[in-house]
Amino acid sequence: MRILLIIPAYNEEESILDTVNMIKIFKETNRKTDYQVDYVVINDGSTDRTEEVLKKNEINAVHLISNLGIGGAVQTGYLYAVKYNYDIAVQFDGDGQHDISSISSLIEPIIAGEADFVVGSRFVENAISEFQTSNMRQLGIKIISFFIKLVTGKKIYDVTSGYRAANRAVMCYFSKSYPKKYPEPESLVKLYKKQYVIKEVPVNMFEREKGVSSITPLKSVRYMIEVCSAILILAFSKGEK
Repeated sequence: MRILLIIPAYNEEESILDTVNMIKIFKETNRKTDYQVDYVVINDGSTDRTEEVLKKNEINAVHLISNLGIGGAVQTGYLYAVKYNYDIAVQFDGDGQHDISSISSLIEPIIAGEADFVVGSRFVENAISEFQTSNMRQLGIKIISFFIKLVTGKKIYDVTSGYRAANRAVMCYFSKSYPKKYPEPESLVKLYKKQYVIKEVPVNMFEREKGVSSITPLKSVRYMIEVCSAILILAFSKGEK
């Protein structure tokens, strides 16, 4: 079983090396697992020293010539996963917030044939995450979760989680059609419309230690409103592929 970690990175010069080193340490200390873990960093047109850090440390990466946004970067990762025949693709943030030790829990439902797509969650029952995010963002997540259930009838708690795993079928689908602006919540609606099976499992996440989050309280409110609108449009779009 070959697993690819897709690591989108935009201006992560302070964090990306620590993230990759965490993955390398995990691989060294877990050689007897039934799966092989590889990674690819998708450098999304960074304007800082991210590209320099990646090249200097000979880190496997795809360097996009312009910034495509998180959706475009992740879709590039899915294209890479399909091209090189990986069995499972895992989206893994470049800022160090995702705990690589949770990967076994994340991919297990796919290996067991119980799900096509798995969301790593901070909010499900038996949650284990050290980091829960701010109260304001949790409120926004709950509202977005409500809208997704409204249009799909399915409940996902951590709808903005970027720690997610996809099987081969979902990889192929997302390599051809993936949301660009609000990919995490919108992609869930797309999968439900296509009758894919989604499961949510508890994973551990950390608070960002380096770099600066681009999400401010004002942006959080605007994001929530725009995401809910996008979900409604997507859900009732007959031309959805």
